[in-house]
Amino acid sequence: MVEASHMLGDVERLEMLKWLGLGGAQVFPFDASALLDMVGWMQRYTETPRTRMDLADASLYWLAHESGVIAILTVDVRDFSRYRLPDGRAFEIL
Repeated sequence: MVEASHMLGDVERLEMLKWLGLGGAQVFPFDASALLDMVGWMQRYTETPRTRMDLADASLYWLAHESGVIAILTVDVRDFSRYRLPDGRAFEIL
C-alpha cells in the first residue's frame, strides 16, 4: 500500500486510504524477528545479478511465506519472477 500510495495522485491516494480504512484490505502484523528473516532474504536476492530485494519486496515475500498466498499484483515483474519461496514455489504475477 505504501508503494501504491507513492504512485497515485492526491485524490486517488486519499480514496485508497479511505478504502483501506473501511476494511478494503487486511493488514498482517509481524514481530521483530520477522525482520531478521527479511534481512536474510534481502541479502540472498541482492547478491543475485540484476535482482535487488528491498524492504517492500521482502515484506511481500514474508506475507506469501506466512499466508501461502503467492498471487501478487506488482509492477516489479523482473524481481518477483526471480524470487522463489523456501519451498521452491514461484509467485503468480497478476
